[in-house]
Amino acid sequence: MPHFAYTAINPSGNKVQATLEAENEALALTRLRDQSFQVIELKETKKASGPLVIGKAKVKLKALVIFSRQFATMIDAGIPILRCLEILESQTKDLALKPALAAVSSDVKGGLALNESLAKHPDVFNKLYVNMIRAAELGGILDVILDRLAGFLEYEADVRGKIKSAMMYPVLVMGFAGIVLFVLFSFVLPKFKEIFIGMDVEMPAVTNALFAMGDFMQSSWWMLIVGAGAVAFGIKLYGNTSKGRYQIDNFKLRFPIMGELILKMSVARFCRTFGTLISSGVPMMRSLEIVGETLDNAVLTEAIDETRASIREGNKLSTPLATSNLFPSMVTHMIDVGEETGRLSEMLVKVGDFYDQEVETTIKGLTSMIEPMLIIFLGVVVGFIAISIMVPIFKLVNSIE
Repeated sequence: MPHFAYTAINPSGNKVQATLEAENEALALTRLRDQSFQVIELKETKKASGPLVIGKAKVKLKALVIFSRQFATMIDAGIPILRCLEILESQTKDLALKPALAAVSSDVKGGLALNESLAKHPDVFNKLYVNMIRAAELGGILDVILDRLAGFLEYEADVRGKIKSAMMYPVLVMGFAGIVLFVLFSFVLPKFKEIFIGMDVEMPAVTNALFAMGDFMQSSWWMLIVGAGAVAFGIKLYGNTSKGRYQIDNFKLRFPIMGELILKMSVARFCRTFGTLISSGVPMMRSLEIVGETLDNAVLTEAIDETRASIREGNKLSTPLATSNLFPSMVTHMIDVGEETGRLSEMLVKVGDFYDQEVETTIKGLTSMIEPMLIIFLGVVVGFIAISIMVPIFKLVNSIE
């Protein structure tokens, strides 16, 4: 069906720009007039203007949290959905969220349900968000679900913030160390080499190795950048294939220390997302499908798909999760108890809370371990350079004496 981009004045007196679907221009104009819109401009376009903007900008998680929290407050206060969307659209400054809300508001005016309107913008509102809104509309508890979504998104933002904070120190230290080494190899070491050669000092193997590194940095430093870029591009290209992505994700889970952290984070997200969806009224099979897509790990997604197939055959949820050997025994036992007692969502939330604490503890332990490792690494590098320079100097002094 053709898309029509329009500029119009809405009943509130505000100027809006959005798109709508209609069989022809006359029907599009009639639909807008039925909504009491004063049409300024209307023209056919191949694609809706809203999603084009969304595809170029990525919505910020913080903006989505604020939107959900404010939306829930307005709905609880009895403000109509359409008015809520107009207010929130005028307030938000996020480059991805603002045009999406304009398009959603237009679609809701055209008669679409809120969840159907949100589903048109997957770059802003993922399947988890859309399905929870759908369940909220069916159950008449939109304010409750929006508040729950805001809490869930706040948790995601908090976890990401902790990981960024933990990685900030080692990244800055390694970056500064790399700059210092580049300057040292490119400008300082060549001067020492000229001095030693001019005085005909016999240089040991360790010094020759250091000067060889300096020569390489001076003449072929660009090869390091090209090589690193080629390796990164090759890994990304290989990761775009199904086999490559599976092997890379499996390597991430098996990698020492970091693999354990990734697994704990995935388990926490699985339990929290699954529990939130079930408690919101989303069917179990649909919830598992959404959870599998949000985990962002091919190995875990495959385990979730096998779990869905096993449930279709009449097995319990905990059985295929246990046989996958990916989920800790405590998780599967708690899920089993939740199934037996009919309190699955409550058990999942408790397990999610437990693994949230585990993730935080692991991040703190990783941070405390990275600092001494960086000190040892930098000490070895500085010691190697110092020994390489001092040995020829000692030889030179001895020869003079």
